[in-house]
Amino acid sequence: MVTSTPPKQKKTPHRDSKKAPQTSTGSNNAASAADPIDRMFVHRTLYQCFGLSKEPCYLFDPHSGNILHANKAAERFFHRIKGLAHNTKIDQLYPNNADALFVFTEEAIELGEAYTRQLECLSPDGKVIPIEHSAISCKSKDKTVIAVRLNNLEALKRRTIEDASHQYVREGLLTWLRDEQYFRDIERQYQLILGAAGEGIYGIAIDGKTTFLNPAAERMLGYKAHELIGKPMHDMIHHHRPDGREYPLCECPIYNAFQNRQINAVDDEVFWRKDGTSFEVEYVSTPIIDSEEVVGAVIVFRDVSSRRENENSLRDALLENAALRERLEMENAYLQEEILNRDNHHNLIGVSESLNTLIAQVELVAPTDASVLIGGESGTGKELVAHAIHQASSRAGRPLIRVNCAAIPPELFESEIFGHVKGSFSGALRDRIGRFELADGGTLFLDEVGELDIKLQAKLLRVVQEGQFERVGEEKSRQVDVRLIAATNRDLKMAVENDEFREDLYFRLNVFPIECVPLRQRASDIPVLAEHFLEKSIKKLNLPPLRLTKANVKTLMQYDWPGNIRELQNVIERAAIVSRNQRLTLDLPGGTRAISAATSSDEKLDDPETILDAKQMLAFEQQNLARALKACGGKVSGPKGAANLLGMKPTTVYSRIKQWDLK
Repeated sequence: MVTSTPPKQKKTPHRDSKKAPQTSTGSNNAASAADPIDRMFVHRTLYQCFGLSKEPCYLFDPHSGNILHANKAAERFFHRIKGLAHNTKIDQLYPNNADALFVFTEEAIELGEAYTRQLECLSPDGKVIPIEHSAISCKSKDKTVIAVRLNNLEALKRRTIEDASHQYVREGLLTWLRDEQYFRDIERQYQLILGAAGEGIYGIAIDGKTTFLNPAAERMLGYKAHELIGKPMHDMIHHHRPDGREYPLCECPIYNAFQNRQINAVDDEVFWRKDGTSFEVEYVSTPIIDSEEVVGAVIVFRDVSSRRENENSLRDALLENAALRERLEMENAYLQEEILNRDNHHNLIGVSESLNTLIAQVELVAPTDASVLIGGESGTGKELVAHAIHQASSRAGRPLIRVNCAAIPPELFESEIFGHVKGSFSGALRDRIGRFELADGGTLFLDEVGELDIKLQAKLLRVVQEGQFERVGEEKSRQVDVRLIAATNRDLKMAVENDEFREDLYFRLNVFPIECVPLRQRASDIPVLAEHFLEKSIKKLNLPPLRLTKANVKTLMQYDWPGNIRELQNVIERAAIVSRNQRLTLDLPGGTRAISAATSSDEKLDDPETILDAKQMLAFEQQNLARALKACGGKVSGPKGAANLLGMKPTTVYSRIKQWDLK
């Protein structure tokens, strides 16, 4: 910085000075003579202050942008630019703040002073230093110079804090006492809060020793605060796992909070009381950090034993409810299916001696839990007999579960009858209860048991013998109390001899055998059954009243009824549908003409006028079946069997072979 020196004064002759009058004016002149010296001193002092200031200062020309002068502090501050006042542009000091620099300069020129904190200054490591720039513009004729001073805001903040601290100290002992009381009140409030907290709270230092304990923690742990403070908390209350295994300190989540500097939440551990008992807890361990150093941790925990017991009880109740709900849903679905499939009549109907014998057998065996094997041709009412036995038993309050052994594929039979667990095989998307479990406390009706695969009979035998089974895919054995009623139209004794049915299972099922007599041997029951079916059909189909005539009854009684009661029901229902003018029209195989003539000659069958009686018709059917068996080489079932040739079910053919003793 170039400063101007005052012009030299001309020397005045000594004599002139002697002659000068000593007046006040002369004194002023003497002072005026000393003024140039004083201004130089002032200029030097200002220059030194500028240069020695610890705050960075510099002068620059706003028109050219040249730095005119800078003190040492500015050169040190702007360390990247050496020789700051020599050919240095002010733009070089703020390369990233051209807009803010322009506004700052214009404000200083227009207003004479300016302040800004928008000009960024970087430290040697690249961090932004909070700086405030203040500027004063100095104008002389047509020239303008701007003086800039940089104030470090962090240093200003420190000085402010130090000044406040000094002021605080100067306020004296009363202020200290007042603040001490203030902190005591805060501490007391914290103690009240800790004391009122329902959760247990304790703190540990970095070495694992207890630092504080609230009253709730004392109550739950059984320790007093002085018994734990200063002692390793892990060794006192967290030393073993729930199953009794030792809990190593290195695996403790509370101490891991020190190493990981993170909050750890745990909900499946136990704390140990002073008396040696444990209780389930859930806790949160939070590290305490001071000046970026971990100094300890605070643990907030609660006793969840009661809640876990309630949760377990609730879970067990929900599982039980779910099982009961599933069972009820399946029972409901099954019963709905049974309602659709069961016969229209709910009682054994008839007046024949054979039916009375059957009813007596039902009444005899129903009160017991003995297994019942019901035999008879298809359509003779074997399922109806099973229902009658169940309804007359002590198990009538539980369902009668029906399993059609012939209708279930062998690969699905085990899952259907025993149930399965989720994932036990492809498609097992959820647990499924089996028919045995569904019938627990009730009766299980195995229809067409003679059609059961020989491999599945062994699995069925175990349940029949022991009352135990396992669901598919499950190792747990389940116990059931089930009464078994089986039905078949096959001769199981002959099947045992042919190794088609297990002998041990046969004897287990055949404890009390009941044989359903075919309808042709119960001719006296036909009118009663026909009347019953007619009433049901009229009600079901919403038809006008119809009645059976003597001719209708005679026609029905003279028919052989190979389909038994089921065929009779179908015939009556079909007749009710096609009847007109309240006249019942029967449509029986072979026509509805009265059977009044007889012949035993096979040649006369070609005559359309030939009429056979019941015995002749039976003989003809026997001969016809024998011819069919001979034509098929003795084969009954299959595409080339006699049953297919006759258009009959294989079970019906087997039944008639047995009944007629055909070889």
